[in-house]
Amino acid sequence: MTDECHGLASRRELLIAAAAVVAAASLPGAAVAAETQAMTFQNADTAVVFIDPQNDVLSERGANWASVGASVTENRTVENMERIFKAAKAKGYEVFISPHYFYPTDSGWKFNGPLETDEFRTHSFARRGPLDLTGFPNSGADWLDRFKPYIEDGKTIVVSPHKVWGPQTNDLVLQLAKRRISKIILGGMLANMCVESHLREFLERGFEVAMVKDATAGPRHPIWGDGYQAAMINYRFLAHAVLSTDEAVDRMR
Repeated sequence: MTDECHGLASRRELLIAAAAVVAAASLPGAAVAAETQAMTFQNADTAVVFIDPQNDVLSERGANWASVGASVTENRTVENMERIFKAAKAKGYEVFISPHYFYPTDSGWKFNGPLETDEFRTHSFARRGPLDLTGFPNSGADWLDRFKPYIEDGKTIVVSPHKVWGPQTNDLVLQLAKRRISKIILGGMLANMCVESHLREFLERGFEVAMVKDATAGPRHPIWGDGYQAAMINYRFLAHAVLSTDEAVDRMR
């Protein structure tokens, strides 16, 4: 090959390399990295939203502990959620809870996905009925005990239950919009199911969302895989920021 051909090849390689750099910089992940540095919070327009802070997914006695316990423990999910609760209450942030409840009539559904099927099998988030709290205290559907002082303080907004994964079946978006909330600090359970589904709906509705990566956790399944790791990939592509609890609390002005 001639020197001229070598030169053309070298220039071509440089152009390809430069194009790859530009393409990588344009990926959502790069945008997330940039926005992570910029996104800050104030209580006038930012709220904390926790999904399913309930015994069945956060307590060692919960129906789903076998699949989520390792992830909850490794991430210190409960401790980190409590730190965010404390910071939100101390700094005047509104807190919203989107719970997961199943009533006896929900067993009449004619079809379910694999995880829905397992929830019904294990009676996860089960309640006697929408107007009946018999047996609710300390059940799998109840709040984790250490969260009760924050959730039951008369100020936290507990919206109606979501029925599958996202907030399309409850009044969470309405409650946020009525308070002119435009930014959300998001955490809770499960990372790759209800939390990610809420994240996607919030983005479609025009909210700016910061995911708190260690204030959530996910299930591990021997065939389906690690739900937490799957969620982390999608959070980086989708969310406006992916923060640690330390970062989230530090940015709450």
